[in-house]
Amino acid sequence: MSLKNVLVVDDEEDLTWSIAKHLSKDKEHYNLHAVNSAADALALLKTISVELVISDIRMPEISGLDLLLKIRELYPSTKVIIMTAYGSSEIQEEANRRGCFKYIEKPFEINKLRQMILDTVKEKKGFEGRISDFQLSDLIQMNCLGRLTNAITVETMEKKGIIYFEDGNIIHSTVGDLDGEEAFYEIICWQGGSFAINKGAKADQETIMKGWQSLMLEGLRRNDEKRETEEVLDSDEIKKQQVDEIFSKFIETKGVHLLILFDKTGKPFVTKLNKQFEEKYDVDNIKEQIENLIKQEKKLSSLLNLSTKKEITIEYDEGLLKITWLAEAQDFLLLLADHTSNFGLLRIETKKYLKALNTSIN
Repeated sequence: MSLKNVLVVDDEEDLTWSIAKHLSKDKEHYNLHAVNSAADALALLKTISVELVISDIRMPEISGLDLLLKIRELYPSTKVIIMTAYGSSEIQEEANRRGCFKYIEKPFEINKLRQMILDTVKEKKGFEGRISDFQLSDLIQMNCLGRLTNAITVETMEKKGIIYFEDGNIIHSTVGDLDGEEAFYEIICWQGGSFAINKGAKADQETIMKGWQSLMLEGLRRNDEKRETEEVLDSDEIKKQQVDEIFSKFIETKGVHLLILFDKTGKPFVTKLNKQFEEKYDVDNIKEQIENLIKQEKKLSSLLNLSTKKEITIEYDEGLLKITWLAEAQDFLLLLADHTSNFGLLRIETKKYLKALNTSIN
């Protein structure tokens, strides 16, 4: 089986010579190539398939960023390790955890780089990102680490924003009516979209004074919060669909008029009204009154030193109103039925559907 190729790119000849010398002991694991310019790297990439590129960002003529963008365009399956002077272990750890690149801070222990290379060529877990996974946060860091003066224009289907860099510092950002830090935080939280680099573009004002590493950490934190919120919303939508499917069957039970599932906060979650009675009930008002009823029930339970709720049943001449708490949650079900239903059979049916609801919600 042919060995994988690893390419080291740095304009410091002493460094590439030293790396090549120390890593020669691993020649049975991979083929190591070392060049001193991005142009030489691109020329070599045309002739051989490279598994891993190890590159500095700050290089003359063609920058490390330009090299990486070209690799992303032409060789998207390539993996990348960035050699840089980060200065902050916290942002370096975040970058290694999130981005499609790995970072190693100069000056580094050669054995650390050696292990990173071996983990990559042996396809060990922990380095699965490829340059095709290039994210906006990676691009921002490349501009900062390369101390570049550029502007990045980011566009989604609905919005367009710009981030300005001067000597690697993020000095201005704008999107819609927002400027400064808040505009930067909004842009970095966008999912998807496209970007374009305007080389040498300068901002007409300076609205951001915070250091880029602090900006990145706060932006990534907000991005995490946003994703967690979206995951919760997605989870709620799935639950709603599942509950709605259960209610669609339950509502067909003879005599059942209305079903409402309330969440643990007492807010309506899913409602199903029998189509025969759509003109009979003011469902929104019913929900509001039930919320008030539950608040009063809580006060009464406290006065009576009662805790675990199971069921409230009110029987009328015209039918039955039942509120049942789910066994494994604080959610509760409202059931309204008339006397055409068999209350005994209705209780059995209710237990069956409550079991299904418990499974869906938990």
